[in-house]
Amino acid sequence: MRASRVAQLALGSAATLWTVLLFAAPAALFPAGALICHQRPERSFFLHGHQLPVCARCTGLYVGAAMAVPLAIALAAAIASRRSRWILGLAALPTLVTWTLEFTGVMPFSNLSRCAAALPLGFAASWIVLGEVGGVAPDRASSSSRTSATAPRA
Repeated sequence: MRASRVAQLALGSAATLWTVLLFAAPAALFPAGALICHQRPERSFFLHGHQLPVCARCTGLYVGAAMAVPLAIALAAAIASRRSRWILGLAALPTLVTWTLEFTGVMPFSNLSRCAAALPLGFAASWIVLGEVGGVAPDRASSSSRTSATAPRA
């Protein structure tokens, strides 16, 4: 197995394990969650009376990322880098819109809405990163061969 494939599987497994542990052992992960999230109780989900270690928006990012892992690994396909920027930008729009409307005081959102808005961003980011780590970016080889073929000679 190629080293890039091993790295892809390890990263995908770690992302999935983190997401599972957010729900399975929230109290144990709460200190780690404080390093990456504001953990405001009113913006967090509670499970069996325990606050999850990250807010609803972060939960959506992690769940979306974990959802992309099996697809990204099984299909072993990356998104072309030019297209990946557009996809990531589009996937970020729901999060950007909900965050902006809340921050400006125009409209409040529920935790479920925050979580749902972050799912596409987590999914897209995970797919793009795992595709790159797996070394299957379709436009990398073609762009490097074009560059070397048209480069001026010294």
